[in-house]
Amino acid sequence: MAVPKLKLMISLVFIQALITSIQAAPSKSVIFREYIGAEFKSVKFSDVPINQNVVFHFLLSFAIDYDTSGSSPTNGKFNVFWDTDNLGASQVSDIKNAHSNVKVGLSLGGDSVNSASAYFNPSSVDSWVSNAVSSLTSIIQQYNLDGLDIDYEHFKSDPNTFSECIGRLIKTLKDNGVIKFASIAPFDDDDVQSHYLALWKNYGQLIDYVNFQFYAYDQSTTVTQFINYFKKQSSNYNGGKVLASFSTDGMSGGLSPENGFFTACHMLKSEQNLHGIFVWSADDSKKNGFHYEEQSQALLATPH
Repeated sequence: MAVPKLKLMISLVFIQALITSIQAAPSKSVIFREYIGAEFKSVKFSDVPINQNVVFHFLLSFAIDYDTSGSSPTNGKFNVFWDTDNLGASQVSDIKNAHSNVKVGLSLGGDSVNSASAYFNPSSVDSWVSNAVSSLTSIIQQYNLDGLDIDYEHFKSDPNTFSECIGRLIKTLKDNGVIKFASIAPFDDDDVQSHYLALWKNYGQLIDYVNFQFYAYDQSTTVTQFINYFKKQSSNYNGGKVLASFSTDGMSGGLSPENGFFTACHMLKSEQNLHGIFVWSADDSKKNGFHYEEQSQALLATPH
């Protein structure tokens, strides 16, 4: 039976409208993430340009299980060490209300506290997990946060203890509905990798993103080397969404935007291997007007 012309036209109009709506929606396969607040440079969420066509995560830096003076570890009892004057609970709500594609998480650990190394230093797995679940649930709910990032870089525990503490923490917070996403932020150092790869092996199914710190490689990194590093770490964290990254602090290494980072990202994207990009950090990018943040998001938002 022939389809009436009117019905055919209506069907075509519906299909075109559906395609248009899909193209206009933020792609769930690409994500842009930015660390913010660690350096107390008065940067605000609203300073950072946000492209509506990507999923955007701010990561508050940092919550650390040290006392408020930053001198002694507290076995999973976390305190806030980011710039709460400019990045407080009301500012979190404001940016999320203004942009439906924005989520805000908090990052744990970091490199240092009070100018000394910030160590992962649990007394025991059970006590650390209990304290961490309690203290982080309170912080996450107070600040209306959505997820967790793990960025410990110094350890006074073996890899299995780290794996059990962090894995059980993420699982409990997810099971309790406290967080919607979790990520890890390793880099290419033997001690660091031994801890994060143990966590990945045992709890990788709970980890949504791998914020691999490619800017910890040498400053002379070329496009070809970056691609090889990316493939190596994608193999290490097999099945994970490994994100490309660069730093705007002027001191880190890796492949910078000036030297070919976006060329490498285009190559990864052409192979459908670019899951997203993250930047360290908004505090450093403020002085340059967030140019590379805009460029990163535009690249991610462009169809393959």
